[in-house]
Amino acid sequence: MSSPVSTQTVPNPPAPIQTADLARTTVRGQAATVEVEMGFDAATGSVDVRYRLHNNDKTKALAVFDRGNRHEVSIGRQTLGAIAAPTWKGMGEEVELFHVAAPLPNPTPISPPSPLALEVAAGGELRGGFKFALLGGAPKRLRWCLGVLPWQASYFDSPSATDAGKIWRASFAVANEQETLCTPWYDVAKAAFVS
Repeated sequence: MSSPVSTQTVPNPPAPIQTADLARTTVRGQAATVEVEMGFDAATGSVDVRYRLHNNDKTKALAVFDRGNRHEVSIGRQTLGAIAAPTWKGMGEEVELFHVAAPLPNPTPISPPSPLALEVAAGGELRGGFKFALLGGAPKRLRWCLGVLPWQASYFDSPSATDAGKIWRASFAVANEQETLCTPWYDVAKAAFVS
């Protein structure tokens, strides 16, 4: 498996995403719609993902799981409110990147990695992006998945105000309840999404 060498987050950009060299796709789910732009820089081995999420519900807030976990924040590896480095699986030909709420590990660690969620207002929008560098050469295909969940107060506690918005600690139960929105596969050689 390859490992990350660096991750940068792109703060919520004020202007619409418009980058000529990135492929575009839209992922429509029940809870949210996500417009995604993705590219891969072979020179640096970096995946560049930019996204704009729309909460489809005009009456209920939405939890978005792109902010990592409480353990990474507590040890200083993650800044509270910043977009986290994605988790990933695969190597060689296919790599999948994930910003999702993970279940409680087994065995349970001393400091459990409780998922963090950004609250997006009813009918609201979230813009973000990240760059993620891989070792081991360019994969043939990539895709990115984002976890979201219509707001259910019983799953969230310990809110914190950040520049990005309100961040909540989530119950591990959200891992089984979230909707996972995945892009189609991005073909690195074609620099395009393929169905």
